[in-house]
Amino acid sequence: MKRGEEIEIEVTGIEFPNKPYGVYGEKKVYPVGNYIIGHKLKGTVTKIRNKKSELKKIEILEKAANEIEPFCPHFNICGGCTFQNMNYGDQTELKSSLVLNILKRAANYEFEYEKIIKSPKEFEYRNKMEFSFGNEIIDGPLTLGMHKKGSFHDIITVNECKLMDIDFRKILTATADYFRKKEEEGELSFYHRIQHIGYLRNFVIRKGEKTGEISINLITTSQIDFDLSEWKEIMLNLELKNKIYGIIHTINDNLSDSVQSDEENILYGNRDINERIFDLNFKISPYSFFQTNSDGVELLYGKVMEYIDVISENEELDNSNTDIIKNPQNVKDCVVFDLFSGTGTIGQIVSKKAKQVYGIELIEEAVKKANETAKFNNIENAEFIAGDVFEKLDELEERDVKPDIIILDPPRPGVGEKTITKLLKYNVSNIIYVSCNPKTLAQDLAIFHNNGYRLVKSCPVDMFPQTPHVEVVNLLVKNSI
Repeated sequence: MKRGEEIEIEVTGIEFPNKPYGVYGEKKVYPVGNYIIGHKLKGTVTKIRNKKSELKKIEILEKAANEIEPFCPHFNICGGCTFQNMNYGDQTELKSSLVLNILKRAANYEFEYEKIIKSPKEFEYRNKMEFSFGNEIIDGPLTLGMHKKGSFHDIITVNECKLMDIDFRKILTATADYFRKKEEEGELSFYHRIQHIGYLRNFVIRKGEKTGEISINLITTSQIDFDLSEWKEIMLNLELKNKIYGIIHTINDNLSDSVQSDEENILYGNRDINERIFDLNFKISPYSFFQTNSDGVELLYGKVMEYIDVISENEELDNSNTDIIKNPQNVKDCVVFDLFSGTGTIGQIVSKKAKQVYGIELIEEAVKKANETAKFNNIENAEFIAGDVFEKLDELEERDVKPDIIILDPPRPGVGEKTITKLLKYNVSNIIYVSCNPKTLAQDLAIFHNNGYRLVKSCPVDMFPQTPHVEVVNLLVKNSI
């Protein structure tokens, strides 16, 4: 095999998160695209490295046996969805097997792996969508949507995206139409990321699934003073199923592409929206992290609570290791650390069963909302602290506060060796680890395992249908030796 050669392969496997591959000779060949097991392909070899190579300019010779027609016109163009050409049952089976393969390599011993929990909704499940202004081709008309797959600059319109509901699609379409017209009239332009020139940057829509409250956030630079009152009225006059609860104009002159605020103007209504999880109310600010699948989050955190009950009841674990302490802990007498706590959802839910909960979260605004909602929910045994987890653990130690149980819900990079090393000093019997990235979960599990902990139960939860992403809830128990 050599670069530029045209070859034929059959996709025989997929690596996490979505890397299909076939075998040609003794090399793995990775076709670039959303292909599934059973696809027969012809393409051109573009990269060769060690025992693997890359395939582009691909022609599908034969469809996979279980392939279905993608329901979205943006599939294979937008970088969001990857599994629309599989039915939902096949998607979840694939995700479950990919996660299990990763965990088996990290935990080379028996543990109980539970059946994947499916999302209540396959489509229209997202309560937040973040879009960018730009264009699809150089000097083309203004677009508002998602990044084209594999491109940093090209923005494609996604007003038929089925991960968001009809209200989101109407708001997105009306906003794109309005500002496209204003650009054509020469009144404004989108922000060019290389030259750092332009006005329109991002557009964020959020919704409380249980409350129906919608928040709209337009992010621009301060390079022109544009009157947004006409656009605001267009938004308020849209015929929607739910209600616009707030319209926000955020000014962001930062050079980075992340959505952040230098200045905020509330054009209409409220800054925050409300969401209900179980019987608790949560305030969500424009920049707070909150799980994007409100219906699925109750299943995710329900599994966390189930593992809390396992800890409390010393339920018999399906595990052949005799060196694991099955340490029952009366959770109502326990101090629980909720680390990487976000807006305090897990901590507040767990507070019903614990003596005291301490949450630590880097984003100050999320912590502010966590404490506000805890007060609103009449929760007196939960305290949320703003700052880096590693640093704030020292402050809790200075207050002589130590955990009996630790719950971890880190971002995609995982917990990391530095913080895990500090957590090991607490010598707690039980740790619950909620992961949104099985690869970094595996790295962290290896560190825990090398320091006396074993994975005893694990359950994948699909919060993100049509995409390669998946959550995994894990129970770690301290070894007796």
